[in-house]
Amino acid sequence: MTEKTYNKIVLAYSGGLDTSVIIHWLKENYGSEIIAVTANVGQDDELIGLEEKALKTGASKFYLAEIEEAFVYDSIFPTLKAGAIYENKYLLGTATARPIIAKALVDIAKQEGADAICHGCTGKGNDQVRFEMGIKALAPEMDIIAPWRTWDITSREEAIDYAELHQIPLKISRETNYSKDKNLWHLSHEGLDLENPLNEPKYDSILEMSVSPEQAPDKPTNVSITFDEGIPVAIDGKEMNGVSLIKALNSIGGSNAIGIQDIIENRLVGMKSRGVYETPGGTLLYFAHEQLEMITLDKETLQYKQELAQKYANLIYNGQYFTPLKQALDSFVDETQKTVSGTVKLKLYKGNMIVSSVESPYSLYSEAFATFDQDDVYDQNDAAGFINLYGLSSVIYAEMKQKIQFGKQAEESFQLKQAGINA
Repeated sequence: MTEKTYNKIVLAYSGGLDTSVIIHWLKENYGSEIIAVTANVGQDDELIGLEEKALKTGASKFYLAEIEEAFVYDSIFPTLKAGAIYENKYLLGTATARPIIAKALVDIAKQEGADAICHGCTGKGNDQVRFEMGIKALAPEMDIIAPWRTWDITSREEAIDYAELHQIPLKISRETNYSKDKNLWHLSHEGLDLENPLNEPKYDSILEMSVSPEQAPDKPTNVSITFDEGIPVAIDGKEMNGVSLIKALNSIGGSNAIGIQDIIENRLVGMKSRGVYETPGGTLLYFAHEQLEMITLDKETLQYKQELAQKYANLIYNGQYFTPLKQALDSFVDETQKTVSGTVKLKLYKGNMIVSSVESPYSLYSEAFATFDQDDVYDQNDAAGFINLYGLSSVIYAEMKQKIQFGKQAEESFQLKQAGINA
């Protein structure tokens, strides 16, 4: 029994293994009223039956926080506009959702007058940091309970044992006990055979949002995506809100084996971890957005933005969403996106994305200047003067090296002569 007591505890409840066990454990150890909160971030069928299950396993109240739209417009799209990709592979599917969920937990905890917020993240993972950084930023006075850091359960196997002992219903078995995180943007798979990098993922059995390249159609699929100031607004000319657009692209991309990643990443806590990620719609959006930026951003802005994108990705990955630096970077990104409008047409084929065309009213690409044919706008003789000035520092440096080398050779020659005279 813990020494500290709480009147009400808000639990971030997914209905999975960890949080199913935690409700019983919290009541057993704290004797508190448990308010289960599930955030709808687009996990669809996983929401079915959660209220009934939470109440049956000991929660006094259940909230379904409808934050799917906030997830898209406050987290996904800003990260997309930034071009933020963690370690050049991970599209931050879990990381982008956590701060928005944390805000929902804090809002409900304050509304209910709760004393603490509890989460089911392990002490080895990134999510404990992301949730707690969000809670600390929004409610620094709130206590945080993390059972995986304090209880006697040491593995998912033991958590299943605990559930069976207390007759807590689970949707998984010991054989399908992958650790998963699903939302509108992605689905991740970790654990079991994936923990050994020598094992090829069992794509045919684990994929849910996508199909393997072997199962994808034998003919290409064409799709066009329209952006307005960096935000996707239409598919094939049909305007949609952000939630509907991502769902539609998930279907299109998933059926063409787009966005399947087998990643070994560096966790914030210091270890490497392996996961299989499905991000079909997100992968299409990142690729199309990148193509549009290529023709609408000038060289210096594009390259500087690419440098900052990795820092932005690290901030999101490391749970630093509610920080002054992240807000400042958002302002910079928003400024760069004022001309990132237009349409990108793609051809999809068995996991591949091929650019068919890119057009924008703000395009900086000029065929008149770039053509290899005869033109009336570019005097090639101007290049000689440009190169002379551009290479001036190289010429000065080379001349300096030649002088030093000449001096060394003269000194060596003098020393040889002196040696001959002395002999």
